[in-house]
Amino acid sequence: MLVFLPIFPLAQIPPTPEPPPQVEILQPQEVRTLPGQLDTIPVFNSNSPELVQTEGILLSTFPPDGKANPNAHLNFPFQGRFDIFAHHVAKPPTPEDLRTLYLGIILHNPGLKPVTIDILQAASYLSQPDAPFIELPPSVDNPAGKVYAGPGSRVMSDILRGYRQDNFPPQLIIPPNESRMLLNLPIPVRSLDPPLNGRSTLMRLRSDGIVYAASLAQYALIDGDGNEQPPTLEQWQQLLEQGELGTPRDRTPTPPDTTTSPIIYGRVAGVAQGSMWQAELTDSSTTQFLTIPQPGQAFSYGLSTLPGGRLGTGQSQSARMLVRYPDTAYFAHGNYGVQYSLTLPLVNPTNQTQTVTVTLQTPIKQDQIQEGLRFLEPPPRQVFFRGTVQIRYKDDTGLPRTRYVHLVQRRGQMSEPLVMLTMPPSDQRLVQVNFLYPPDATPPQVLTITTLEE
Repeated sequence: MLVFLPIFPLAQIPPTPEPPPQVEILQPQEVRTLPGQLDTIPVFNSNSPELVQTEGILLSTFPPDGKANPNAHLNFPFQGRFDIFAHHVAKPPTPEDLRTLYLGIILHNPGLKPVTIDILQAASYLSQPDAPFIELPPSVDNPAGKVYAGPGSRVMSDILRGYRQDNFPPQLIIPPNESRMLLNLPIPVRSLDPPLNGRSTLMRLRSDGIVYAASLAQYALIDGDGNEQPPTLEQWQQLLEQGELGTPRDRTPTPPDTTTSPIIYGRVAGVAQGSMWQAELTDSSTTQFLTIPQPGQAFSYGLSTLPGGRLGTGQSQSARMLVRYPDTAYFAHGNYGVQYSLTLPLVNPTNQTQTVTVTLQTPIKQDQIQEGLRFLEPPPRQVFFRGTVQIRYKDDTGLPRTRYVHLVQRRGQMSEPLVMLTMPPSDQRLVQVNFLYPPDATPPQVLTITTLEE
């Protein structure tokens, strides 16, 4: 059956609305260096190649001895507390090759006694179907962890709450001179349009002995009935012994001492130093309080600052690499998976009641600032931060509160406050801000303290 649609004169067709003009907003204020520093916990950081289209070794800290490709093995042992972070995307090498790519993380005990791995927290999610990149408002309360946009956002929310996903056991025991799979999970693409999928993983571990770690990519096996099966431990071990580095390789980073621009930061494949940045934000190293700004004034602390984006502080917070492949990042720029745990002992020293806000913001990236931070209104489409922030404080009635807020921030977005406090004269109020820097975010951000004008 044919359906005839009415034809309207051109004059009656509503015109496509033009986007509102974008205005740059200068926020005159001080940006302060973030006190403290990263801890020394080593982080197995597997993020290059981000896009994986071949079987191979993504990151190996095994010794190179006896391996077919010694350059693929970085010879770094773990013992005690360490983290494992992995963030990879699968895309078919050809349109008709829709085999499922598996991500394997293997641990090896080279010693003469069993080694026990305590899995303290762990989470791993796919972008499809576990955590698609959906449109969300800039700020949504997230008390139960049900709000997320992308697998990195969901993983970091789980770890922030201290969760261990059900498919991870509390412990893994590795016999002497043997290996065990810590992770053996698929990144399926067959039913997706386009056939593209990603997996983000973060684990906090503790080992009572030396272990080596590797992340590997291998396609599913096809059994006699034509069904896909995950690779076995033996097949992962064979790939580790005989395999080459996975491809395609990411862009080679700019050396740290190069002054030319633009800076190519590169993606990370190696062991970074630092799992948490814990700091108390005070007026100085010799004081115990953070004095609120004057009414109508604000100051900020840089978060995840990096070369080219130090916001006038001269501080790069990027974790240094203890070992790395030559064509990958010199530093873990962006600090994916690193927890920021910040305490603000606010004090109102005036004889007037003041209204104070604490806000996470994404200013325009600058290395040096002129007069203050710059923002865009309305902000453009590019999302620069997707993740959950925990904020603890005493409300204006004196009751302790804990909020989890999922933020979506675009480039140059000023954002809404995480908390607003009414502080009487001489009032002291402790505020704590915690979040894990999520994958698929773009640094830097700032934490801004503002005293509103009356």
